[in-house]
Amino acid sequence: MVKAVVGEESQLQLAEDRLSRSSEPAQVGLVIGKLNSALDRGFVFDLVPTPQNDAGQPACSVLEPAKDNKKKGSKSKSQTSDSSSNLAIDKDWVAEHARQVSRMMVGGIKVVGIYVWASESAFKNSTMVLCQTVKGVAEAASTLEDDLDERLLIHICYSPRRWTCRNCTLSSNITSSSLRPCDFKMGRVLTSLQTFKCLYNFDLRLPIYQEKTSKSETLVDVLYNGISNYVKELRGAKAVIDGNLVVNDEACTTEGLHEVELLLPFMKDMYIEACSQKDVVGVVNFTGSLCSFSFLNSKEPISQAFADIKDDIIRSLRSRLDIICDEADEDPGPIDNGIKEAGNDLASEKPVSQLVLHSLRKNCNLSLPRRVFVPWLAGTYICDYLQPSETLEVLKDHCVELMSMEAPNDASKILEPEEEAIRVSTRSFWDVVLPYCSTSSSTQEKNMEITGKENSQKTSKSPSLYFIAAVIILLLSVLVGFVFVRKS
Repeated sequence: MVKAVVGEESQLQLAEDRLSRSSEPAQVGLVIGKLNSALDRGFVFDLVPTPQNDAGQPACSVLEPAKDNKKKGSKSKSQTSDSSSNLAIDKDWVAEHARQVSRMMVGGIKVVGIYVWASESAFKNSTMVLCQTVKGVAEAASTLEDDLDERLLIHICYSPRRWTCRNCTLSSNITSSSLRPCDFKMGRVLTSLQTFKCLYNFDLRLPIYQEKTSKSETLVDVLYNGISNYVKELRGAKAVIDGNLVVNDEACTTEGLHEVELLLPFMKDMYIEACSQKDVVGVVNFTGSLCSFSFLNSKEPISQAFADIKDDIIRSLRSRLDIICDEADEDPGPIDNGIKEAGNDLASEKPVSQLVLHSLRKNCNLSLPRRVFVPWLAGTYICDYLQPSETLEVLKDHCVELMSMEAPNDASKILEPEEEAIRVSTRSFWDVVLPYCSTSSSTQEKNMEITGKENSQKTSKSPSLYFIAAVIILLLSVLVGFVFVRKS
């Protein structure tokens, strides 16, 4: 359980100044940072306000008592401190904001909770809705191997001005006991972060099974299942950092950028194994190279950076699929996402999330969005994903809308380490098996031919051998009989 939280003083002070200058009586947003259960500590890097919803309404507002609303049409901040006021929060909108912001996070930087700017009375009267909002954010921004069942709730009170932090337990039943106070202080957090970078190449071959149920398996279903299964392989990986195999779980003392290489255990050839199964009708090739960053606090062991790298790799692959599915849901018509099907226009008529693989008769190719990195705070990075047809202008819009920050105008500061997009291609069962079968059958025919020749040679040689043996035996018999006749 997280018992103490340290916030980046420079960023939190900027957030407080921004809130105090605003005319809003209440505001809700996301807490960006990191929680470490081994250290029982949390680190807060920044606060990101949730933007207005599609209807132009704020995500958080103050509900005044009905009797006060009849008397006065508008109220100032001092008047909103009525003991009966409470907060109205658009929980679904805050969760959606958390889901999209979590895609922009890299290893070691996550959405760890929410903050609320409100009076003391409004906060106390709204603990249930705040806990529900925290839980919705946790579910929307969940990580792959998240062993923490807690998130942070930071309250910034403007009358009197003070910061308080609470630990919210993510149980099935939210009660008043779900919130527990924890120590909170401000300090320097970002400047002590260590940077780790990994360029990871992967090549997955995923089987397409014949339809057995009423639910048809789509390309996205196969990829999601393949990524989930690939987690098991990454768990057994070893790390080489700056050319040295990580053996001891100790702190990283050297500064600068640390290069990470993953060593995976020897795996079976999934390509042949998939084709050997009875119900397989095709194979999905999922291959490419991705870049991952991770940021480690000076108090954390080096193994944490390695775990964050692996988690970031899986989250990055899933985020790319989520983006494609989101675009398909928004526009059910034809979309330009790099889908190509040789000799058929079927793929151009349906989004990728609706492609039923076992019914495809042609090979299908897909390019996933590529990952780019944007400078954030104190040498750290956040990321975004661009479709083949998108430019850096889309990236700038996302930074403003989701992170309330301006992207750098200098394009050279934006890192684009992924030169080629991650590729997905499907191949039918016969495209995979026939070359292998033809090779095997030709080899078998050659073996049969050689065996047949050997057998025929043995068969032709057998009579001659028998004849020679019979002649020798006959001559020996005559010779023995001749000797006995002379002696007698």
